[in-house]
Amino acid sequence: MTTLAIGFLLIGLLVALVLLGLQIAYALLAVAFAGIWIIRDNLGLAFRMLELTAYSGIADYLFATIPLFVLMGLLVSVSNVGRDTFEVAEVLLRRLVGGLGVATVAANTVFAAVTGVSIASAAVFTRVAVPEMTRHGYRASFAAGTVAGSSVLGMLIPPSLLLIIYGVLAEVSIGGMFIAGIIPGLMLAGGFVVLLILTAAVFPRFVMSDPAGSRERRLDTGGPSMTVGTMIAKLTPIVALVVLVLGGLYTGYFTPTEAGGVGAFGALVVAIARRSLDRHKLWQVMKQTGVISVSILLLLIAASFYSRMLSIAGLPDAIADLVTRSGFGPYGFLFLYAAIILLMGMILDSTSILLIMVPIAAPIATSMGFDLSHFGIVTVIAVEIGLLTPPFGISVFTVHSTLADPDVTIEQVFSATLPFVGVMLLVLVLVALFPVTATLFL
Repeated sequence: MTTLAIGFLLIGLLVALVLLGLQIAYALLAVAFAGIWIIRDNLGLAFRMLELTAYSGIADYLFATIPLFVLMGLLVSVSNVGRDTFEVAEVLLRRLVGGLGVATVAANTVFAAVTGVSIASAAVFTRVAVPEMTRHGYRASFAAGTVAGSSVLGMLIPPSLLLIIYGVLAEVSIGGMFIAGIIPGLMLAGGFVVLLILTAAVFPRFVMSDPAGSRERRLDTGGPSMTVGTMIAKLTPIVALVVLVLGGLYTGYFTPTEAGGVGAFGALVVAIARRSLDRHKLWQVMKQTGVISVSILLLLIAASFYSRMLSIAGLPDAIADLVTRSGFGPYGFLFLYAAIILLMGMILDSTSILLIMVPIAAPIATSMGFDLSHFGIVTVIAVEIGLLTPPFGISVFTVHSTLADPDVTIEQVFSATLPFVGVMLLVLVLVALFPVTATLFL
């Protein structure tokens, strides 16, 4: 049996192990170790490469970015700045058709620019936005679907953990990936806003439980108000963090790691100033930061080991040659790759998809002339769609479990997110066809 045949069999084994429930890190390590041992017929070499990978895989200063941004996101979450951002957006947009849905998207967009984690956005805005939308006559299932749909912005608008993981796997600048995500992230947010306004105007009964009553409440001038000073006070913390972190990063004043450190310190100051961080919460934040960071770093070690096994088997070169001879062309390959990720998104989580696919696909994309930053944004958007598609749909399940409303079924939430999936597919096609959307500022 050739090394290529062994390599393909091992990829199939990897997918099978993940589907059977083995954690992705252990599956990657086991398959890579077995692959090197079988291909080179040298058990000592497999142990030696594992040892080297365990050190070199995360030895770079750049990897401090991960715990720092995780810490910043968790501190922001406990500081209730997401709730304050939504309250300001609610007051400003309440009289717009579908205004509270638009407020949810707007608040999620700002929140994503600090936390970078979709699950955090889903949990925060389920508690904050869904009750308020329901009180104003929105269907609970539509409100939950809006939160789940807009939560995916956290994976694209920088800083994003998925962009960091992709940058490490594809060996491209993480700062460059953050910049590449700006326009596609705004396109996605803008698409969601247009979708909500049109849906509320054209299909009001899909959005509202009582369209007539909701219209009266929307046009009522006696609704909640807020002074300009209160708005500024509520928005100052999150705006200051966004300007501090992203401003310093995009101007080149901070490296990504320094930006993470400054952002984490800024988030700590905000949490202390708002008296939202006692000793118990601080311990929980630090513990969660450690658990999340170690999990991600272990995954990156495993992915690096897996990537070395693929190189030894010659798989990336063989697949690139196969794609070239098949006549697909660069964009044929790109859309086939996106379709595979969309299918994988129905059964695997986002990180698993990146860890399995990027080591194989990134060398092929380079050989076909794609800019890896553009390729990464296409990858992340396709992966994001998996957060909303059944049967996995982790954002949908997060919203449903956080909401804990027996009258709202998981099927209803999935149905409400379908329009958001449509917008994401449209943005995916536009970004894939027009690379300038991701490379304009690079």
